[in-house]
Amino acid sequence: MNFLRIKGVFLCLLFYATTSAQVEKRSIDIKRTTDKIKIDGLLDDAAWKNAPVANKFTSLRPTPFLLESPDNASEVFFLYDNDGIYVGGYFHEKFKDSIAAELSGRDGMGNNDFAGIIFDTYNDKLNGFEYFVTPLGEQWDAKSSNSNEDFSWNAVWQSSAKMHNDGWSFEMFLPYSCIRFGKKNIQDWGMNIVRKRQKSGQQLFWQSIDPNKNGFLTQSGLIKGFENIKPPLRLQFSPYLSTYLNHDGSAIATDKTKTLVNGGMDVKYGINQAFTLDMTLVPDFGQVQTDNRVLNLSPFELRFAENRTFFTEGTELFNKGNLFYSRNIGRVGGKPLHYYEAGDDVKQGERLDKNPDQIKLLNATKISGRTQKGLGIGVLNAITKIQYANIYDSSSGSLRKFETEPLTNYSVFVLDQTLKHNSSVSLVNTNVLRSGKEYDANVTSALFDLFDKKNTYNVGGNISISNLVGKYGKGTTTGYAHNLYIGKASGRFGFSLYQDLYNDKYDKSDLGFFTNNNYMEEGIWMGYNWLKPKKWHNQMRINVNAWHNRLVTAIDPLKRKEFMLQNVGGNINGNAQTKKLWYLGFNFSVNGKSNDYYEPRHYGRFFTNSGNAALNLWYEGNSAKKLSFSASLYNKLGGVFNAHTAEYFGSAKLRFSKKFSIDNSVDVYDIRNQAGWASEKNDTTIFSRRNVKSVENTLNFKYNFSNKMGLTFRVRHYWSKVDPQQFYALNENGKLVTPSSPFTGNVNQNYNFMSADMVYNWQFAQGSFFSIVWKDIADDFDRHFERNYIKNFSKTIKGDQFNSLSVRVIYFIDYLTTKKNLKKKSI
Repeated sequence: MNFLRIKGVFLCLLFYATTSAQVEKRSIDIKRTTDKIKIDGLLDDAAWKNAPVANKFTSLRPTPFLLESPDNASEVFFLYDNDGIYVGGYFHEKFKDSIAAELSGRDGMGNNDFAGIIFDTYNDKLNGFEYFVTPLGEQWDAKSSNSNEDFSWNAVWQSSAKMHNDGWSFEMFLPYSCIRFGKKNIQDWGMNIVRKRQKSGQQLFWQSIDPNKNGFLTQSGLIKGFENIKPPLRLQFSPYLSTYLNHDGSAIATDKTKTLVNGGMDVKYGINQAFTLDMTLVPDFGQVQTDNRVLNLSPFELRFAENRTFFTEGTELFNKGNLFYSRNIGRVGGKPLHYYEAGDDVKQGERLDKNPDQIKLLNATKISGRTQKGLGIGVLNAITKIQYANIYDSSSGSLRKFETEPLTNYSVFVLDQTLKHNSSVSLVNTNVLRSGKEYDANVTSALFDLFDKKNTYNVGGNISISNLVGKYGKGTTTGYAHNLYIGKASGRFGFSLYQDLYNDKYDKSDLGFFTNNNYMEEGIWMGYNWLKPKKWHNQMRINVNAWHNRLVTAIDPLKRKEFMLQNVGGNINGNAQTKKLWYLGFNFSVNGKSNDYYEPRHYGRFFTNSGNAALNLWYEGNSAKKLSFSASLYNKLGGVFNAHTAEYFGSAKLRFSKKFSIDNSVDVYDIRNQAGWASEKNDTTIFSRRNVKSVENTLNFKYNFSNKMGLTFRVRHYWSKVDPQQFYALNENGKLVTPSSPFTGNVNQNYNFMSADMVYNWQFAQGSFFSIVWKDIADDFDRHFERNYIKNFSKTIKGDQFNSLSVRVIYFIDYLTTKKNLKKKSI
């Protein structure tokens, strides 16, 4: 497959006629005030009487462009002064019980109506700041970039809300310190206002949004007339103190219980109106949620979510080009570089006394922002501590150190220039420098993403170069990769053609997430939507995909081109929202014969597998109900042993009140006659025909005492077993044959992992938190089966566990606010 062959198929579609409503661009002139406004959720301050109002919202969902009902009218008022922006609103409802309200904690959207204010302060239609409040006064915020919203970003601002018999009202105060903007004396910003009515499924906007047009900020209205606004000195400190009581039941040392006391600080400094420096000094990430560990049967590293706040907040610039995987800083979830070599270095009469498996982050700094002309600049730097294993000499009683991780510096540098028509060009560089004789790594990527004047057609891609210095005992190993795409992004019909190429030397794994190289994939995506409600549905979408993947360089010992194909396949996907606010969907996929160069775990060898077909059906209930369900059923058939895979997933959520809810999910995998790698014996790769079963059970409890204080409890148990039925040898043609000598090794696998996280969190002052966290972690791996799920769960609970009880206080200090308060006290 290539672009020239596909091009002819779409000549008639490139100018596909789509009807989009011509929407008038709305604007509002903001007014300066000198009056005091109390942020209490009530619009009873005199200043609001003469404030400009934004009203007459139109819906995006479920019916696009439908003007709101007078019974549900929306009114939002805007004022500003030298310190920030005031927003007040009243969302009318015919009945009070039409309001959806649930306490979910900060950044927990929950089952809520909400109001959202979106500012595009540079009016570049690419980057925005978003602030939301619920009827119970809880808030969350986000930064948006290229239509992607980053809800991990947090700012410090004020809000309050009140519920009434005929609706609910809210007030916000957004200090200039939580917004970035340019230097002009008179400024007009892009703006939109969103209202969610959860029980009816309505999502309404002040500036109407055409769902068939690409982009969200590209369709914003305007808020005009900011005069002589200047951000204050943005200098904020968040010192913390934490203490831990840890008990490790599996520790080798006799003293299994330890106490720790940590202290450090986060610093935020506004270099100017547009750029901010964030720094974390001696950070403590011990209270982050436990990873969802699983038994990994694949030849690749698994990707886990980043839970460390510093590396999730405001990182949209650093994520461009997909070169940055923040968990590689400190090798979170992995081991130090030479962790396993420490045991190999133990000599006769010695023993491994201590070998820490976690790497200490010393500090991390990031600088990011965007100039008035649309140039975004981001710099991130982090340093991890050198780490040693202790080896004890029993005869002399002495200790010697073995370096398992060198002192390492990680850095990311980004330039991102916004252009007209929602377009941009970017340059990204990542660099890893290690002390001593260890190798270094550097990756540079140039990106472009271009749209036509109507924001309908799109072409883009990136070119990337990687350099490994001193790895594999060589000088510098240079790799190349590129990605190219062209498509139609607006309208009811859309498509995209793409090509990805990674040569056999390309490697971004030191600071990016990376599984494999040496492949070229070409593919196509086509989609169509029906967004006007009909008899049974509110909206419906369908899309089809097809791809072809092959090696770039032949690597089997005989360099045979007929085995360079890796895989070819396609799928069709569909989903719909019904009138009852249910979601229904399906996926049907077909994969042809494939040559797998990774499953054998031996360079140059490959496994030829037969094709397969799979069907997935799923359902998601109306989450506004007190009791809601979701479920999916997946079945796949195919492969050399005609394997059958079945997955059954179900979840339920029960809300007892606005404060208390429980949800539970269960995921069951059952695979029969799967072909998979088992072992290596006498330079022969051994595969097995195996049965695999896994069960994942997750239970969550949430109780919120108020919109500032809450308690959550999450417990997860995961069990997986691998039961080989028969063994085979892999021959040079990728076939599985009877081994020359029987394989008798025990490669059974039975793995259990259980984690419990209980978190009490209290926001006792603006930006300041007190938290108590209890963690319990247990895992167990052996070669003998406990075939019963209950017995596996019981065995895991009775085994060695890691327990941690921690208390942490973080206090937010704003320099200017503290200075003003001290002046008042001195008068």
